[in-house]
Amino acid sequence: MSFSGQSPFQNIPPVVKNLIIINAIMLLATIVLSGRIDLTRELGLFYFESPNFKPYQLVTHIFMHGGIAHLFFNMFALFMFGRVLEQVWGSKRFFIYYFFTGLGAAALHTFVNYIEAKSIMASLSPEQIELVKNEGTAILMQGKNYINQSMASLNALLNTPTVGASGAVFGVLLAFGMYFPNTQLMLLFPPIPIKAKYFVIGYGLIELYLGFTQANSSIAHFAHLGGMLFGFILIKIWSKKRDRFY
Repeated sequence: MSFSGQSPFQNIPPVVKNLIIINAIMLLATIVLSGRIDLTRELGLFYFESPNFKPYQLVTHIFMHGGIAHLFFNMFALFMFGRVLEQVWGSKRFFIYYFFTGLGAAALHTFVNYIEAKSIMASLSPEQIELVKNEGTAILMQGKNYINQSMASLNALLNTPTVGASGAVFGVLLAFGMYFPNTQLMLLFPPIPIKAKYFVIGYGLIELYLGFTQANSSIAHFAHLGGMLFGFILIKIWSKKRDRFY
């Protein structure tokens, strides 16, 4: 691929550029302020029944990341695929799409957590549930958890924040695959070419499989799927509106 002697960084559209900058700044702030304020726990997304939940976390968690590697892979994918979409759609539509998929990712992730939480609570007494809600955060902050497995699982679900732009980035990936299905992508592992549509389908199926088989994973697989699902819905809505006027 040739860029005619110009660096692709010179032509990053504004929304993608500013998203990358803001995400990088937030990770830097998280590291610098770690001894005074825990931004991950303040701005990361907690389950809505957690005492740590704040409504603004539905948005702020999209700008938070768990480390440099987490940030790099999300921002690299945003740069590679998001800049193309922003150039095609325009900045306003891309901005709407990005946050719609980010919020959609949070919605599906929360719904799955709701099902899991109710299943766990069914095996606990009301007193045990209140104990977890009132004391669970302090116990986790000490690096400990309950001996009772159900209480420990509920405590982790209620008091572990979710962070990252992955849901929105998966939405971007889905859109790229729908708009440029036959574009050849080069995988890193293994280093083979693959069409965008097959890459997106394969990635989605892997996330679905991992979501059901690794329920206790630290990776929010259903958030990734939520970004793709809500991205698909929004693209279909836009397509119908366009067909109505043209």
